[in-house]
Amino acid sequence: MRGVVMHAPGDIRVERREDPGIVAPTDAVIRLSASCVCGSDLWPYRGIEAVEGPAPMGHEYVGVVEEVGSEVRTVAPGRFVVGSFFASDNTCEICRAGYQSSCVRRELMGTLGAQAERLRVPLADGTLVATPDMPSEDLIPSLLTASDVLGTGWFGAVAAQAGPGRTVAVVGDGAVGLLAVLAARQLGAERVIAMSRHEPRQRLARAFGATDIVTERGDEGVARIREMTGGLGAHSVVEAVGTQESMLQAIGSTRPGGHVGYVGVAHGVALDGQELFFSHVHLHGGPAPVRQYLPRLIDLIWNRRIDPGRVFDLDLPLDRAAEAYRAMDERRAVKALLRV
Repeated sequence: MRGVVMHAPGDIRVERREDPGIVAPTDAVIRLSASCVCGSDLWPYRGIEAVEGPAPMGHEYVGVVEEVGSEVRTVAPGRFVVGSFFASDNTCEICRAGYQSSCVRRELMGTLGAQAERLRVPLADGTLVATPDMPSEDLIPSLLTASDVLGTGWFGAVAAQAGPGRTVAVVGDGAVGLLAVLAARQLGAERVIAMSRHEPRQRLARAFGATDIVTERGDEGVARIREMTGGLGAHSVVEAVGTQESMLQAIGSTRPGGHVGYVGVAHGVALDGQELFFSHVHLHGGPAPVRQYLPRLIDLIWNRRIDPGRVFDLDLPLDRAAEAYRAMDERRAVKALLRV
């Protein structure tokens, strides 16, 4: 099969890889309909994370089940499925508490490489959720977002306790940040402030439900949020970048007693314990337990109540994956869809 492989920073190739097969009786093999490039894929692409190349790439996926192991019960060949970027059994004590991304048997799907024609999915019963029927072509991009960026943005909004009567600020205008805006509105937030300097992303944030746009960053961004909230700060802030500046901006924009949901993969983030102590700000986040939200998100998408697939502004065939990475790295695209 064809699959995307990173050999070194900036070196993306589509190569022939071995076709996956059933390894454990709890596995499934799916024929992928689409995958995509994630913002977290750019960390090794830029050389910020080590690349142990050649490394298969990709952890967001939707497709049709081709084969299942002898112990798989909840999905069957021919079903269209959406899966989380972490495989989980969905039965352990941690999973039952709603944190499937910390399942005691978890496996990171990125090590298997979902930017490909086929994918082996471990723990299929706990990882995959089938759609009601075969989706129409126009629903596939939105269903693909549920595999990671929509679920991650949703978790960020939940962790920040976005809800009715609350003002929510979102730090970061990538795909996760934009879909955190959508999530906050779906969760009933009264006011959603998107922090963005880029006009196309601002327009998309508005389409997803942002009521306000703030273009300032850092201390200026914090000051602007406080000015807009009577000097107090937002009730809820989603941090969707993962840098020192974005985390400090998120905490500084939150009122005492408020909540920060942080879902940006942290790089070089260090917090001053005393400042945090006196801020009275709650912090909660980490790798999103996407599997917890998949049934609800699939239902919203299937019934066309939300259209998160609009976050894809570049649509390319798998063979042009290198171009997709370049476009996202250069911020010419919010998120690139790879058609398989």
